[in-house]
Amino acid sequence: MTGSVYLVPNLLGAVPPQDVLPARTIDVARTLVHWIVETPKPARAFLKSLAPLRPIAELAISEIGGHPDAGRLHALLAPARAGADVGMLSDAGCPGVADPGATLVAAAHAQGLRVVPLVGPSSLLLALMASGMNGQRFAFHGYLPAKPDARAAAARALEARSRADHAAQLFIETPYRTVAMLDTLAATLAPATRLCVAADLTLPTESVAVHIAREWRRRDVACYARQPAIFIIDAWET
Repeated sequence: MTGSVYLVPNLLGAVPPQDVLPARTIDVARTLVHWIVETPKPARAFLKSLAPLRPIAELAISEIGGHPDAGRLHALLAPARAGADVGMLSDAGCPGVADPGATLVAAAHAQGLRVVPLVGPSSLLLALMASGMNGQRFAFHGYLPAKPDARAAAARALEARSRADHAAQLFIETPYRTVAMLDTLAATLAPATRLCVAADLTLPTESVAVHIAREWRRRDVACYARQPAIFIIDAWET
């Protein structure tokens, strides 16, 4: 008998786990001994907050790394092939979504292992739910370029794609560039294009704002400094 690979959603910020995660997710995670994680230090902090059945020092925590090769993936999944259940954990949100975990999940399927997704927060879906934008047709693009000219060009391209495909366009940015991204979007997008900014999701400071670009130009966006945010462009009605 082989073990299962449990995909355990992480918190999106410092909140009590029971405020965000279902009881089953917490109960399963507390029992797991073998873990494959994006970054060990925050993983240990999260697991400690769940009050695991064993001391943290007794848990086997392995880092997946940014671009694991086939040999590394095979080694990481060895406990599951030997019959032990394994947990997979990203730094925030759902494993395999906007993190390197998808390659591990694909390897688990290739090795005939049972993959079990557990319920928990996904910043992308939470933002889309709260935006009022097209949840029937959307695309996620990860990070846009960091350099201003390339960032503006990418924003214009997503706006054109939203208009042509009648689809919401989602992307993310590092917290320390959130304000710069907002400034670029406000200045670059067509005046009537809708833009959603969903920041600090699931935290006490959570905010979801939807305005047309012309309105964003008039707003003080300094409040978003260093806040993790999801951006959604919807231009198909303009």
